[in-house]
Amino acid sequence: MKLFEHEAKEIFRAFGMPTPPGGVARTSEEAKKRAEEVGKPVVVKAQVLSGKRGKAGGVKFADTPDDAARHAEEILAMRINDLPVEAVLIEEKLDIQQEIYVGVTVDRNARKYVMIGSSAGGMSIEELAEESPELIIKHHVDPFLGFRAFEARNMAIAMGFKGKNINRLGSFFIKLWQIVTKYDVELSEINPLILTKDGRFLAADARLNIDDNALYRHKDIIENLHREPAEMNERELKATAEGMAYVELDGDIACICNGAGLTMATLDAVALYGGQASTFLDLGGGSDKERVEKGIEIALQYDKVKAILVNIMGGITRCDDVANGIVAVRDDQGIDVPLVIRMVGTNEKEGQDILTKAGIPFLKTMEEAAAKVVELVKEVK
Repeated sequence: MKLFEHEAKEIFRAFGMPTPPGGVARTSEEAKKRAEEVGKPVVVKAQVLSGKRGKAGGVKFADTPDDAARHAEEILAMRINDLPVEAVLIEEKLDIQQEIYVGVTVDRNARKYVMIGSSAGGMSIEELAEESPELIIKHHVDPFLGFRAFEARNMAIAMGFKGKNINRLGSFFIKLWQIVTKYDVELSEINPLILTKDGRFLAADARLNIDDNALYRHKDIIENLHREPAEMNERELKATAEGMAYVELDGDIACICNGAGLTMATLDAVALYGGQASTFLDLGGGSDKERVEKGIEIALQYDKVKAILVNIMGGITRCDDVANGIVAVRDDQGIDVPLVIRMVGTNEKEGQDILTKAGIPFLKTMEEAAAKVVELVKEVK
């Protein structure tokens, strides 16, 4: 579960981690009031569960409360990465001496948490790793001993800090680790952590993702948030409500399958033949006619989709149910993009007969189906 920046900062402050003064606003009038409370020039930041807000125009500076209200009104009318902006965070504009990156995540290859720091904050860690990997300092945390104070100080020293700033920066690493262990955090970042010209360290940004599998241990957080999973767009919400695994990608071919492994293999097959998937949609086991129909309907709502590949391995799922779902959605809703079907397994012959009678072609192998859908997309283009 992803937390909004202002929600993550509440947790940061509870652990003694300083953040810039300010508050949340959901209207332009509230934004003006928050800016008046700060009493200095402010930054107005969109609260969405998405990165690259600044590049999308979701971060603006305001010298006066009236400016803050005007910027807030503009930002609240935006959608960033297809997500509506329902709140802004008004905070004091800082007098910056240096921007720093501090983060922690799970290194699945090492099977350990890894603390990450860099003296070159303000840009994404992926871009930094590509352009200046020598500026990234990493420390894998011993799962039995945890992250210790001298290790935090060593990271600060490796990042180039001296004197009192070693302990000051080290305390941010230690507090971040305490938050990670208490809340079962998968990923947390402070980017940037600001060193001001008067020598203060402040968490100017905050990212905090809690492991969904551990949410039962943190019901207090869920109850306090009182919100829907706002990182999801309308299609993702519909798929989640139906119990489907749905992920949107940058391509133009929707891959609808039953089983995560089969869906991943289908995406790979599409890529092998020169295509790119727009949609990972795992219907799950035991998919019936209505589920197949609903899955195709959801996939068609994504405007990047130029073709659909349905790849079903019948086990609990019956191919005749899948075929009936495909025919139903075609007859009831219409499918205005090329549709490629491959089905094998339980009631395979019955399913193929249903498709044949409906005039819907099908293929027998995943490779043939992937090659065909890529070909059809190229014809559409």
